[in-house]
Amino acid sequence: MPVTSSLRTTAGITTLALALSLFALSAPAYAGKPVGSGNGAETEQTAGSDETGIHAAVRIEYSGSVAPNGDTGNVTSADVNWEPPPCWYAPYLGAKDFKKKMSADIEEAAGTATGTASSAIGQTKQHYEDEFGWEDHPGYKDYNVDKDGEGMFWAGVENPNEPDILKRGSCSELPFWVDNGEAPPPQFEQAIDPEMLAALAYQHMELPDTEVTLAPDGTTKVNLPTWSWLDKADFQEVQATAAINAPGFALQATTTAKPVALKLKPGTDDAETYPASGECTINADGSIGEPYAKGKADQAPPCGIKYLRSSGNGTFDLQATITWDIAWTGTGGAGGDLPDGTFGTTQAVTVQEIQAVNR
Repeated sequence: MPVTSSLRTTAGITTLALALSLFALSAPAYAGKPVGSGNGAETEQTAGSDETGIHAAVRIEYSGSVAPNGDTGNVTSADVNWEPPPCWYAPYLGAKDFKKKMSADIEEAAGTATGTASSAIGQTKQHYEDEFGWEDHPGYKDYNVDKDGEGMFWAGVENPNEPDILKRGSCSELPFWVDNGEAPPPQFEQAIDPEMLAALAYQHMELPDTEVTLAPDGTTKVNLPTWSWLDKADFQEVQATAAINAPGFALQATTTAKPVALKLKPGTDDAETYPASGECTINADGSIGEPYAKGKADQAPPCGIKYLRSSGNGTFDLQATITWDIAWTGTGGAGGDLPDGTFGTTQAVTVQEIQAVNR
């Protein structure tokens, strides 16, 4: 069943901070739909509708292997300094709908504002009703209604998964007009584009739980090499797509994660890994490690672990972390690399002493 989560889309006024409460768009919905693989869901992020029934055009749709309900995915970026966009500017409403929304907000705010706030609201009204605007803010004649259908007003959209409220609200310029087929004005560097969509797809990407095969499986012996491997069939690339569609404006980007290495952490310092770094590289056929075969119990595996003491009455938590090479492609032939991602799973391993038999 669909699950809703709050997303506040706001457009503020940089030079008129007192008027920020004038233009607060309503909370949107996330609609989750399973894709059947169990590894993700299709979701869409929209600006919903307000009490007037006007539907905002701001919409990012996620598909492929993505977290359900608009949640952040399970990928950890290898670059600690990398982060997805905290906010962006995107198509919001056509001229007539924007006039209905904005003029109602102005009228409501003007009814209670005084002093500086009243002046700010008056300047905002002038900006959208008078093509000459005010000071260095040229405006629009009657909200550009004579161009309805030929473009849209764009507004700031907060990333609901950004924890920093200041970053999240930094796209605070007044809503601005963009003609169909035209790029947003260059001063709006945070206008949505394929690279930003790729970063958002990365943020929502859900990588599969990958349990390595062990031999012996589950229970091993002290000083006995434990072989680890992943078959090619269980170790494939993953894709997530983010797309935005509005009248006269459509973009998409697909982020692809390809597994490149497996790192083993035994869960105790009393262990050795094969290779010594614990990093098992991918084979030419796309697999990792080598399946155990009878007669190899005393050989060193190409990927594996040797525990040097028993786990007693408990277990050791073997952590298997996969590194994924991540790249993207998007509208217009755009593309590039994103930071490598990692995702690990934990398996309980019981290690027993080898029992000597006295005769």
